[in-house]
Parts: sequence; C-alpha cells; structure tokens
Amino acid sequence: MAALANRTSLLQLYVRQQWHPVAATLTDSSLVLVMRSEDQVSKLQLPEAALSSAKSPSYDNINYRNGNAELSPRLTEGIVSPNSSCTDGEDSVHFFTADSPLPGVRPESEFPSEIITGQRRVVRVVKEDNGLGISIKGGRENKMPIIVSKIFKGLSADKTKQLYVGDAVLSVNGQDLRHASHDEAVGCLKNAGKVVELEVKFLREITPFFKKTSSLSDIGWDDSGNSYVSGSSASTSPQSSTWSDRRTIPLTNTYVCQNLTMIDKDMLTIEIHAPDGQSCCVLKCPDRVTASAWFNSLTMNVANRMHSVALPEANKTMSQISSTRFVKYMGWLAQQVHSKEGNPTWKPVFACVTEKDLLLYKAVPRTEQQWVNPIQSHPLLATRLVHCGKQLSLASGTDIYIFCTRTGTNQGVESHTFRVESQRDQAIWAKEVVNGAHQAAQIIKQITCAVCLQSRDATLKIHYENGFSLTSAGENNQEVVLWQYPFSSLKKSSDDGVNTLWLSFADEEVKELEMKSSPKPFVFVLHSFLSAKLARLGITA
Repeated sequence: MAALANRTSLLQLYVRQQWHPVAATLTDSSLVLVMRSEDQVSKLQLPEAALSSAKSPSYDNINYRNGNAELSPRLTEGIVSPNSSCTDGEDSVHFFTADSPLPGVRPESEFPSEIITGQRRVVRVVKEDNGLGISIKGGRENKMPIIVSKIFKGLSADKTKQLYVGDAVLSVNGQDLRHASHDEAVGCLKNAGKVVELEVKFLREITPFFKKTSSLSDIGWDDSGNSYVSGSSASTSPQSSTWSDRRTIPLTNTYVCQNLTMIDKDMLTIEIHAPDGQSCCVLKCPDRVTASAWFNSLTMNVANRMHSVALPEANKTMSQISSTRFVKYMGWLAQQVHSKEGNPTWKPVFACVTEKDLLLYKAVPRTEQQWVNPIQSHPLLATRLVHCGKQLSLASGTDIYIFCTRTGTNQGVESHTFRVESQRDQAIWAKEVVNGAHQAAQIIKQITCAVCLQSRDATLKIHYENGFSLTSAGENNQEVVLWQYPFSSLKKSSDDGVNTLWLSFADEEVKELEMKSSPKPFVFVLHSFLSAKLARLGITA
C-alpha cells in the first residue's frame, strides 16, 4: 500500500457560480475546507458568567433582545418575538412524527408560525442512506446553543416537515446538548442510530442570520452513511470574533477526476464527486505543479481508503447476500454515453469486479438491495478487453486514458468505452477485466446452449477442460452424445451474428448449428476459455 500523502494549501473553491478562497487540508481519511463565514451568527453570544456557572445553562431559558442573548431565571413557554420577552411557566413538550404535521403550520412553510415559536418539540427522524440531512452551527465554545443552520432538500430531516432553520437542538435521543460543544454535537448526531429523536426549540430571532447561508453549506455532501452534518468552527485566533466556516469531506468512496464536468484546459481544477453521485466539490490550484501534487495526493489517499475501508465493508455486505460472492476490485470510472444529438459525453459510474461479473452502479451501493440492482451487469466470461490507449478530448484538448470492452449478449455485441484518470488506473482495470475473465472460466467451468441440428433440438456444451459436446434427449429422456471434440481439434469458428454458429474441427465437415438466440455469448465464452487455458500455460498475447 502506498504511503499516505497529507498537505495543506490555500486553494479556491467553486460555489454559487464563482470562486472563493479556501484553506484546504488533506488527511489520510478526509479533506477539510475552511473559509470565512458569510453569516453573522457570531453576533449572538451568551454571557461568560453563564458558561462558567456550576449549573449547566439551559438554552430553553434564552431571551433575545436586540441581537443579544440573556438568560431567563425560569423555564419558558409561549410566543417569542423580537420585541417581547418570554412569559414564565413550565415547558410543554410536543411529540411529532413524519405522519403528524405541526398544528397551524403548512408543510411548505420555510419557518414555523408563531404558534410553536419558543415551544419545545420532539421530532422523530428516520435516517435514510444519506443521513439526517442537516447542517448545524454553534456550541459551547462559540457561546451559542446548537442551531440547525440548514436543512437539505429531499433528505430525511426535510421529509419530516417538522424541523426548521433556527431550531435549537436541546437533546438527541435523550442526550442533553444544551451545554455541548460543536464537535460533541456533531459526534452525537452522527452516532444517533437509525431513528433519531430531536428535542428542539425554534428561536425566531436567529433565522435572519441563516437566510444567507454559508458558501460551504452549498456544497452538499454524502458522508457514506453517517449523519449528514456540517458546521462552523470558531476562528483559530482567540482574539477574533470572526467565524470560520468548515466542511469535512470524507474521502472514502469519492471520485477524484479532472475535466469531467468542469472543463479546464490549464488542468488547474480538481473535481471530487461524492459517493452518492450527486454532490461535487471543485477546487482550483494556483499553478499546474500544485494541481498535479494535490491530484496525486488525493487519488493516493482515496485509493488507500478504498482498499483498507470500503472494500472490506462491501464484502461484508456481499457475504450477507451470498456466501460465494465477493468484490475483488472497485472504484469510479467515467463511461462514454451519447446525447440525444449523438454527441459523446462522459457519465460517472461506480464499477465493481466480482468473481464472475463487472457491475456498474449510478452511486456507491450500501445496502443489500442496492448491491443486487446494478444499472448494468456484464458477465466477465463473455466480456473481452479490446483496447487500451489514449484519446484526445475535444472539449479540453487534452489526452485522456481509456479502455474499451465488448460483451456478447443474447441481443448481440455491446461495446463500452471507459475513461480513467491515469495510466496506472488504466493498467489496473485492464488487468482486472482480463484476469477476471480467466478466473471466471475456472470457476464456472461449463456453459450450455439450446440449439437445433437438422430440425432436431439439442444442447451444445463447452467445458473448460473437456472441450465441446453436442447432446440430445433419447429414449426415456436419456442423454445421447451426438459428437464431442477437445479444444485441440477446433480449427475455426464463425457466426452470422443472428442465430447461426459454425464450428470447424480437424478432419471433419463444418458443424452448422441454429441457436435459439444470438451466438455471440457462446463465441465470447469460447474466446475466454481458450485465453484462460493459454494464460495457465504462461502464454500471453
């Protein structure tokens, strides 16, 4: 395994159709981005006396006046508005689920009505594969409660229609967060489990500061199964009241590439695509040397995470599907597709080489259901590697590395072109496809095809060790061998691409067989068997 590469540089991040300066730090497992926040949340501060008090302050008891926070002596309930203080009394706790909408609140409302402002609520969120779907800010070190600063559309929290930007998170599954630091809150949310009960309280005075969200929150990201949480950290300078917005991007299962979705002839930009195939982070380096160093470091660390973390996790899931199935190699490729106008373009696909198949997915599969439903499945035994080389990209004017495959199917031959990011990646994928076909031949051993010989139904068999045989059903359904030949007797094979196969053996007439479907799968398997037998003898092309 290659040594991990860590580095820190001042780069640029592409967000909201423009470039923003960002401090980027690469570790073995993540990319940390830090930039100056556009928010003004730091105007809200709790008194130092409250934080140092022996009794933990309760963020239930905060009144906001003129942008400053004050502690009320008792628990509060009722309506909180910018110009009024809270009434005294006891808190009432409301329990809502995704199926029971908040009273008086339209599901499409951006913020809740005055009816629930200031009231404690418990919202039940069932996490999906891409986590909770919220960003948070605040924490003890920032003299603020933990605040929901953004809710990502279409994810788990958004689907409840019960959470709002400006909700203070008081507890998570009963764990008190009223005096938690930012990191403690992030950790608690990430480890909360499948069902998360959030005790929250809406603070209307905070919402104006979140209407203009930070640039980093617009990246969006799928963090490979943990809670979808981002946040802000305090400035590294203790004297400064300026906030730094921070995003941590896990490297596991990410796709690092150049000139895929953002064309850059100078090769200064680097794209980092999320495992879900939806989000993308684009960085720009000051010069080509820096870009090359960052690109190599990123790809190296992603490859290490793929080998040490992602592959074992994938095989753990695979073992629950079948005890004989396992993933040998996996990673991101770009597959060439054509637009409606016929123009070629590239589409990211997550590719997995198993013991028998080349599987393609739109995103990184996590669940058993996702693993068994690839968008494409190519049997290695019927797949050939037909080309490896370079191709000039018309869009960027740069050379890209590609490899091409052909697969025999019942409908004919399918051709596919895949793009990789380096010559090393090209060599690895070519080796995996070729060796995968050879190993599949040794595992599968034999295939059979239904054929017709002179208007008589028969079965054509090809065996990895024994060669060819043609059988039919005789009396009492007993199998009758019509003819058989070893591989050494085969002189030539050909087909019409529709349903006819011709096999020519030594000192014999040509065998013409009418197949029930395209002869291409049989022809491709024959090629794989012969290639595997030659490779076993140490003979390579």
